[in-house]
Amino acid sequence: MMPADAGLIRIGSMERYADLSQRAVLDTRALVWQPSPSAGVERRFLDRCGGEVARATSIVRYAPGSRFERHHHGGGEEILVLEGTFSDEHGDYAAGTYLRNPVGSSHAPFSENGCTLLVKLQQMHPADQQRVVIDTASSAWLPGLVTGLEVRSLHAFGSEHVALVRWAPGTVFQPHGHPGGEEILVLEGVFQDEHGSYPAGSWLRNPPGSGHHPWSEAGCTIWVKTGHLPASIGPDGTKAPNPTPVKAVP
Repeated sequence: MMPADAGLIRIGSMERYADLSQRAVLDTRALVWQPSPSAGVERRFLDRCGGEVARATSIVRYAPGSRFERHHHGGGEEILVLEGTFSDEHGDYAAGTYLRNPVGSSHAPFSENGCTLLVKLQQMHPADQQRVVIDTASSAWLPGLVTGLEVRSLHAFGSEHVALVRWAPGTVFQPHGHPGGEEILVLEGVFQDEHGSYPAGSWLRNPPGSGHHPWSEAGCTIWVKTGHLPASIGPDGTKAPNPTPVKAVP
């Protein structure tokens, strides 16, 4: 039997890229896997601010047959299934599935055959109460703002927008700014801007007020989130508050 506090993240007052006003770039595939409180579940920390319960962005890996105890999402949970099949009592979610479990929701996740996920915790606006489950493999690509760019919109609430964006080889986007910040995970290919080249597995966080001029010579697919830094702003102009400490999945 798992201990009563197994859902807590006991890593002291760990901070990693916690200053949201700073740019961050990581090769997620080069990071060391860290154990979680649940056997068979490991994580690679991307950014994190907090102790037992944290505002966190991580790559999480479930070994086949591993599971996590039932827990609540005091600040919400956002997931993109990168590999394998993730499951909970509500269903099974194959690679490419995008999920949002809103503030106050709960579940008991597991993976029969193993999976790898992008997970964001404690970062949702409390008024954003829509549970989202999207099979991106079957959703349509729509034309983007420039030739060669295609978009699959995943979610929008107030200032926050989330999408998959596919760049054909040679696509160039116009220079633009990020008043509410921008976060990118490169899923396939190589994404580029004037600051560097970012192959698959790269994670970028561009802070509020930053800007860049992106392109892709070889083509790429990225997960991108904008308007959420340092916090999402709801349609009524309110900012997402600091989450109430509760048990949280890694």
